[in-house]
Amino acid sequence: MNDGSELNVFQSGQKTASKAAAILVAKKIGFIIPTAKQKQNLLVAFAKQGKVVYGKAFDIVKLSDAVDLSDLAEVERNLDKVTIFEIKSTKKPLRPDFSKFFFALTGAEVLVAQSLKKQFKFVMVNTASGDHLEMDLAEIFGRAKGIYPTWSIMF
Repeated sequence: MNDGSELNVFQSGQKTASKAAAILVAKKIGFIIPTAKQKQNLLVAFAKQGKVVYGKAFDIVKLSDAVDLSDLAEVERNLDKVTIFEIKSTKKPLRPDFSKFFFALTGAEVLVAQSLKKQFKFVMVNTASGDHLEMDLAEIFGRAKGIYPTWSIMF
């Protein structure tokens, strides 16, 4: 019987990810939370370059220069200034280097990371301390002390 605790865990994780996104934006280092239209423009622009992106495989965008993500033509012209990120967040006490941080990667995230290479990164955020760490897929695998295959199922 489901007492709702599984849902609460999911909602708590979503709350932490939302807080993490707000922390990144507040640092004023180029992170923005894209709107649904802006996400769609990014998906289209990457697809036109033959790069696969799943909308749910990223949470936040970092721009190296000003780009109007609401304007598809501008996104296409300036796609090299865009890096998309998946947030992995925690509120647990951790060292600033995130050692001992345990998190999951979805199949979609791995596929997008492989497709976009340096234009897709993961950002680890500690919502308790405000620390963050940006890493690409190769860096994550290079630091991994263990990788545990799993099946994640949603009804």
